[in-house]
Amino acid sequence: MYLGIDIGTSSVKALLMKADGTIIDTCTEGYELSFPKPNWAEQNPDDWWKATKSVIKDLVRKHDLSNLKGISFSGQMHGLVALDSDDRVIRPAILWCDQRTVIECNYLNLGIGKEYISDYTGNIALTGFTAPKILWLRDNEPDNFKRISKIMLPKDYIAFKLSGVFATDYSDASGTLLLDVKNKTWSDEMLKLVGVTKNQLPELFESFEVIGTVKVDIADELSIPANTNIIIGGGDQAVGAIGTGAVREGVVSVALGTSGVVFAPTDNCIIDKGNRLHSFAHANGMFHQMGVMLSAAGALKWWVEDVLKCNDYERINQDIEVSQDSEELLFLPYLIGERTPHNDPTAKGAFIGIGINNDSADMSKAVMEGVAFALRDSLEILKSMKIAIDKIRISGGGSKSRVWNQLIANIFNLKIATIEVSEGPAFGAAILASVGCGEYPDVTSACDSIVKDKEVYLPIQDKAAFYRNKYLVFRKLYPLMKSLKNK
Repeated sequence: MYLGIDIGTSSVKALLMKADGTIIDTCTEGYELSFPKPNWAEQNPDDWWKATKSVIKDLVRKHDLSNLKGISFSGQMHGLVALDSDDRVIRPAILWCDQRTVIECNYLNLGIGKEYISDYTGNIALTGFTAPKILWLRDNEPDNFKRISKIMLPKDYIAFKLSGVFATDYSDASGTLLLDVKNKTWSDEMLKLVGVTKNQLPELFESFEVIGTVKVDIADELSIPANTNIIIGGGDQAVGAIGTGAVREGVVSVALGTSGVVFAPTDNCIIDKGNRLHSFAHANGMFHQMGVMLSAAGALKWWVEDVLKCNDYERINQDIEVSQDSEELLFLPYLIGERTPHNDPTAKGAFIGIGINNDSADMSKAVMEGVAFALRDSLEILKSMKIAIDKIRISGGGSKSRVWNQLIANIFNLKIATIEVSEGPAFGAAILASVGCGEYPDVTSACDSIVKDKEVYLPIQDKAAFYRNKYLVFRKLYPLMKSLKNK
């Protein structure tokens, strides 16, 4: 058996898998997200640990885990977890969706220069990344900054608590803005800029490598074998891509979760000259290009649950399916700022072109379309970089909607496939655990054996032509809204 644990923003999810990829069971434990000030987002790392122990104990109660061979992880990226010399958490973790670091990003991108930061790391500074958070801590909480003995990412904290090993992987480290991605080593220049040393940073591993075993006392507490291997795992998007089989060039993963991601594996490290995409290491030893939008399924959730005060997504999908196409009605999904391609934490959402005949179904459809258009922005950048796009596999909570999947196929004008197992990052983590324990020779072989397509959506050509024209209008809206805002 192999256990994949996903340290998410709202919950920990554990997935127990047989060697052949059959899922035995899953278990989820939620926790709170704190917003102590505007644009801040924090969590207590010990909440992740309590939830992790809870889901493992729940699985132990229901299954015989005596044959558990390995545990691996997926984790929300970029979060700053700082420990003191006694391995105690210094302050709540600053999360990926936290937007407090605008000043620090401007210092890095404008003061130091985007070209230098990109040369050091392969990326530019974004408010979600870890390095700007460290700078913020240095400048705003200097006493806490001085206490830092270890800096780690969310899933690394759980691996540390289980194994006692201070480690991370290349895919997750790519999102810190401290890693020289091309050469897979910590960047001396970036460490100097933020004022930390290599001794404060974890040892680097490939995502499928074993870093140690579960500590005896923890194994006893959880009633799992003490010789269970700990495989370090990776960032949620890279590990989620493993779960969708996006492990070779041409197979592109689209994650339609709270945030939205377009993920393209590449054999080599490729850096977009405009730094519109993230250039990160992949969890299978390759590299990848990644476009990220901050409000994808999260935008639909806001519209349906907060505005319409409805939880009946099936009815929403039925209403959208029979609603008329509208050339004029569009939605900008920038509810909490945006990353790709605008890199604008102050971007705002908007409905545009509302008419007297539009109803809530039309607006729900516009939300789905707007998210798909924003994802297409990343796809168009990949095309401009001549990166192969032969097949798209879609996952995440939004992919449960057949209506949305068909809309995306039409808007992308590409074949879209869902997969048999839609568990995403937790499933990918379990696959990495099986590879780390030698069940498969490599990640690609494991995915070829385990990951299978479920449903295929082909673009409807007259719809694709309609959306091609509507997308051209969508692309003009952000610059227009930005210019009006700046007047």
